Amino acid sequence: MAATGSEHMEVSTKGMQAYRAPSLLQPHKARRALQDAYEGRIGPLIGFYLALPTVLTARVAAQLGADFVWVDWEHSSCGVETMTNVVHSIQEASEGRTMAFVRLPGHDHADIAFALDAGASIVIPQVDTVEQAKHVTSAAKFGQRSRGSRSAPPARWLPGLLGSTVVDGSRSLWENLNDQAAVIIQIESELGVKNLDAILTSVGDQIDAVWVGTLDLRVSMGLDGMWGEEPEFQNAIQLYEDTLRKHNKPNSGQCFNENWPLGINKSFTVVAGDFLAFLSQRDTIQSARQNLPAWDKRQKRTPAKQNGNGLDVESHMSN
Repeated sequence: MAATGSEHMEVSTKGMQAYRAPSLLQPHKARRALQDAYEGRIGPLIGFYLALPTVLTARVAAQLGADFVWVDWEHSSCGVETMTNVVHSIQEASEGRTMAFVRLPGHDHADIAFALDAGASIVIPQVDTVEQAKHVTSAAKFGQRSRGSRSAPPARWLPGLLGSTVVDGSRSLWENLNDQAAVIIQIESELGVKNLDAILTSVGDQIDAVWVGTLDLRVSMGLDGMWGEEPEFQNAIQLYEDTLRKHNKPNSGQCFNENWPLGINKSFTVVAGDFLAFLSQRDTIQSARQNLPAWDKRQKRTPAKQNGNGLDVESHMSN
């Protein structure tokens, strides 16, 4: 990756627009943004989790002020075309102030290319071994110099059009794209935690951050919930964090429900999401059941009237 630039100096006014590429059809300079966050030149990258990705939800999420929107392709039913349109909607509706990160369904070479071709950075789930890490990082890069096996899409960034304008004119489009899109791997099993040192020793230069998936990690250990104080789980977390420090690699993970201590050591964190917005309405529904009893229990009340703004105005009448 190229030397540190001056993008971080404009983040306070431009957000992630400071790291946008010449075209929103390309990935942002996400690798540089992650490194700037890790080295303290900017704050941690704050994200919104899009668990139910559609073009409409993406357009809303893109305008919430997050640094990135995490598109969960792994656990949603959207296809390649929808995923691509969701990525475009995020980057276009935010005018580049928000980046798209796609969590892939797995390690398939074609899926990695589809997400990167759409203009997103990527999150690769369930990386357990050195062999898996070599495969996914190779699929994400162009050219043997980068140990890459990614195929160049002939009609994605056509020569002479804005989409093919490069960040650094001294290098090819493909070299530029290699340096723009970030690759984050998820460690989600006890095996992955134990192999992380070997993974980062082998291909750490191709990995921009690591995310510990605590839910799947705990499932792999026969434990319930997303967090716990069990000694074996805490030992796994300690080994994970020690390994990141050894390799000077950014940590990432979720920080939901304003549990800020969880995010204190992370350079890339998801703090809100569409599914949380749905869950927040559960109490309203329960309150409605308690406060809107059956009609025969409120015989002395007339049906609610509405004022000119459509707001309910109760009219109480005595018999």
